[in-house]
Amino acid sequence: MTIYIGNLDYQVTSENLQEVFQDYGTVSKVVVPKDRETGQGRGFAFVDMGTTDQEDSAIAELDGAEWMGRSMRVRKARPKTNDNDNNRGNRSRSGF
Repeated sequence: MTIYIGNLDYQVTSENLQEVFQDYGTVSKVVVPKDRETGQGRGFAFVDMGTTDQEDSAIAELDGAEWMGRSMRVRKARPKTNDNDNNRGNRSRSGF
């Protein structure tokens, strides 16, 4: 069960998020993607919760909540798509 958290402060850490989300259940993993050049957070993160009920509770309580001066967006994470062609399809150039 993975939750997407958006509109985060760029200084947020995985420890910060662990503290917030553990109030809603078991937090098994926190990922805060970092900017390669600055090392700062990119303004979003992912949290894995123990059960769907815990996930739903965290989303219901935290979506739109003010935290670190920003209004968090908390949603179920969408599965990563394997779209290496950027929706271009497989075009054949035979006949040229």
